[in-house]
Amino acid sequence: MPVPALSSAPFGATPSGTPVERWVLRSPSGVEAAVLTYGAVLHSLRVPGRYDPRPAEVVLGLPDAAQYAAQGAYLGAVVGRFGNRIAEGVFTLDGTAYRVPANDRGNALHGGPDGFDRRVWRAEPGRRPDGAPSLRLHLVSPDGDQGFPGTLEASVTYTLAEDGSLSLDYRAVTDRSTVVNLTHHAYFNLSGDPGRSVLEQRLTLEADAYLPIDPTGIPLPGAPAAVAGTPFDFTRPHRVGDRAGEADEQLARGGGYDHCWVLRARPRRGPGLARAARLEDPASGRVLDVHTTEPGLQLYTGQLLDGTLTDTAGRRLGAHAGICLETQHFPDSPNRPDFPSTVLRPGRPLRSRTVLSFPHIGRRAESGRAQGVYSPLPTM
Repeated sequence: MPVPALSSAPFGATPSGTPVERWVLRSPSGVEAAVLTYGAVLHSLRVPGRYDPRPAEVVLGLPDAAQYAAQGAYLGAVVGRFGNRIAEGVFTLDGTAYRVPANDRGNALHGGPDGFDRRVWRAEPGRRPDGAPSLRLHLVSPDGDQGFPGTLEASVTYTLAEDGSLSLDYRAVTDRSTVVNLTHHAYFNLSGDPGRSVLEQRLTLEADAYLPIDPTGIPLPGAPAAVAGTPFDFTRPHRVGDRAGEADEQLARGGGYDHCWVLRARPRRGPGLARAARLEDPASGRVLDVHTTEPGLQLYTGQLLDGTLTDTAGRRLGAHAGICLETQHFPDSPNRPDFPSTVLRPGRPLRSRTVLSFPHIGRRAESGRAQGVYSPLPTM
């Protein structure tokens, strides 16, 4: 019998006893994605190599729901309401000050200590009009949740196209003005082996500038800094670790790379999408392209992973076992009127899209669009 393109199974429960489901999406290309209702986590992404057709695991995942609830590395999760940092957890909106609990060096990180990564989302399986399997995950965040104003309804829809590309479509609506910055915290390792450092993989970023940070990870005042002549220049492909060990104040402040790059204006592919990054593993031949509608990308190279977590195969996840390519608006945007706004108003839905594609698989699209992109943004 043919393997179904979309299926589900129990995946344990949260510490409070709420059941967690694991949904699997499959593509004829050999790519398989697994998504949890806990944290809307991308639990698994299995991708064939260029030289070996057998799929290998290219994202870091944990064995059960209890371990996801106990960890603080945000493995594979959708984070919100506000991904990245808000300085001191304080912002002012329409003349009113709001406070989000600080959980990272005096700042609010990824929506506070009880963010969207720690919630159980409601799953709605379906298919895109072109037949691709999709899974919509929906969450309601009440007014005052973690200090944020307004009742927010958020969703993320994972869709796996025939060519193996995985789309993440975000949508959010609010009944009261608030701030929102949704992003995805998958840790990629294209080698298929978390014991092989991602510092050996090659990276290209479509960015000529980045946001320097203070010692707590908050962007410094002033304009973005040019990457030219610095360890932050990934405008041409090179190994992630080539300059990671240089004596540089910004690298020291991030403990390595943990900064937001300002994506440049670039040729668009599909409905507002443009390439933000390319990650390559020369040994396996795997190539990951990241296209997005977002203005920024936070690069984090997993330097705080310390071996206390083990993946689904029992392998320890040490420093640089995975790399995060988080498409998003800029950190601390609610306090920075010079940054693209993250304010969401009633009646004006947030829509955002990121597409993960693998150009080494099969025939590339002749139209010049990102692989697997279905043009209309979701209206649900």
